[in-house]
Amino acid sequence: MLIAKIKIMPKAGILDPQGTTVMHSLESMGYRGIDDVRIGKYIEIKLDQKSRTEAEDEVRGMCQKLLANPVIESFDFEIT
Repeated sequence: MLIAKIKIMPKAGILDPQGTTVMHSLESMGYRGIDDVRIGKYIEIKLDQKSRTEAEDEVRGMCQKLLANPVIESFDFEIT
C-alpha cells in the first residue's frame, strides 16, 4: 500500500484572507516577528497501486481535476 501526502497552497500573489486573519490574531496575542501566514490544505490518500509511477500519475490527476483549484492553488505531493 502506498500513501500520497498532498500539500495544497495558495499560489504566490494570491490573497489569503484566512492567513492574514491568523497573522493578525497571533500578533494581537503578543507574538512578534511574523512576516506572513499562508493557510493551505494537507491531504493523505491511501493507494492500492502496483507501481509508484502509476500512483504518481493518479495523484497528479486527482489534484488537477478535483483537489486543487489550478487558477489560485499549487500542489505538491510525495508518495511513501
